[in-house]
Amino acid sequence: MLKHSQLNNNIVSSEEQILDFWHKNQIFADVTKLRKDSKHFVFYEGPPTANGKPGIHHVLARTFKDVICRFQSMTNHSVIRKAAWD
Repeated sequence: MLKHSQLNNNIVSSEEQILDFWHKNQIFADVTKLRKDSKHFVFYEGPPTANGKPGIHHVLARTFKDVICRFQSMTNHSVIRKAAWD
């Protein structure tokens, strides 16, 4: 049975290998090119801390935006990703 630290090392190692593969093969750029003429999907987002201090709810909002945009991209939509306010 794997110990907790071994499991964490395996996960980190796997993530690094996947990220390296994506960078070497320019996967994100290729997907963006493939989708450029597809129907556009836009996810509008407001300022993250317009009315108060940053909190966990801001992290959740960014997570939802990421998941929704990834799903739309996988369903053949053109999704321009922009960090910050859209």
